[in-house]
Amino acid sequence: MDTRELDHLRRCVELAAEALEAGDEPFGSVLVDGAGTVRAEDRNRVADGDATRHPEFELARWAAGNLSPQERGAATVYTSGEHCPMCSAAHAWVGLGRIVYVASSAQLSGWLAEWGRPQAPVRSLTIQEVAPSVEVEGPVDELVPAIQELHRRLAQQSSNS
Repeated sequence: MDTRELDHLRRCVELAAEALEAGDEPFGSVLVDGAGTVRAEDRNRVADGDATRHPEFELARWAAGNLSPQERGAATVYTSGEHCPMCSAAHAWVGLGRIVYVASSAQLSGWLAEWGRPQAPVRSLTIQEVAPSVEVEGPVDELVPAIQELHRRLAQQSSNS
């Protein structure tokens, strides 16, 4: 993990914080091409009622419409949290390359259980269980506390409402 990759992951944390401030769940993602150029980024947008508006899914759709198959294969998706099964499948179907995530699905599930919050409505699976040919790296321990804190704040807000 070099400085450039950590910078992309820090941007994912910033996007996750923006999502939380906007009333959404704290997830953010950045799509970087094979030359290291940021091509697209997004944050979670599920608060409007469409639970499919995950940033990883949106970036897969964007890549399918804007990058060649070769460019997609050379790209990396950096993200604040490990892809859910829906996003893992979208990533694989459009032929995107590597995924680097800060916090794992198992970590998030553990935090939710610890805080007495409901689990996701879809079974938590690793990216490799859904998309075995995708190269994956994570969690990134030095940034996990920042993501955990954002999810803790969401859990606290949810408990208070």
